[in-house]
Amino acid sequence: MSDVTEAAALVADVSGAADIHGVHGAAGLTHWKCLATRRDLRGDWEAVEWASIPPGGVSGEHRHTRTEEIYFILSGRGEFLLNGTAHPARPGSLLLTGTGAVHGLRNTGEGHLDWLVIEMLAPPTADALRGDTPRAAEEKHVNAELHDLRAEGSVDPGRVFTGPLRTVEIDALEPSATRTLASRGAEHTVFVLSGSGWAASGGTTVELTPGTALTLPLGAGAEIAANHDGMEFFHAELAVPARTTAGAVPAAGEAR
Repeated sequence: MSDVTEAAALVADVSGAADIHGVHGAAGLTHWKCLATRRDLRGDWEAVEWASIPPGGVSGEHRHTRTEEIYFILSGRGEFLLNGTAHPARPGSLLLTGTGAVHGLRNTGEGHLDWLVIEMLAPPTADALRGDTPRAAEEKHVNAELHDLRAEGSVDPGRVFTGPLRTVEIDALEPSATRTLASRGAEHTVFVLSGSGWAASGGTTVELTPGTALTLPLGAGAEIAANHDGMEFFHAELAVPARTTAGAVPAAGEAR
């Protein structure tokens, strides 16, 4: 089947987040908002989410067995708990967690710790949910990596992840500059970090401000533009194998 030609862009922001207690077995409160799920996408996404914990809060340590996941710190100070070791977490910190790794997050600062979550199905999991014969899990020598994405600009997730995630980067548009994104063989998600602008997709124009997420399902396209103050954004791209374009994997609909 060919790509959907009139797919609608998904727009969400962090307003109206839910209050969830005991995430991953940790005591305390987490503010959480799902920005996009695989219900509306064709690739092997699990979800794109925003999360926040108050001072002293913890997102509990847990082992990843069926998914691969990104944590990208938006604001605040904390510690990544990775395979039993604590590592500093600050705005721009990026954690790639592959299958077999154990991770969590602790807020050590005086304000809220906010982060972006992008979770993807590992290939054996995606195969099983589609009813295909699961591929053998690819062995990786590294099951997790820490990066300073603000300093590096972009990272290659292929050293850790076995799935189809291709691009993880911080990008920016100069004042009044434009960029076109098209989901042909891949799907995109953008999260605005600073500045402002707009996106035009399918005859609809939406405002882009910090905390806004724009996700493009297969077949969708968007022109994004910055206002006079420019715009900086997080961008991830996930390749969609041809065998998956005939139908989407059923949605999970659970917090991460």
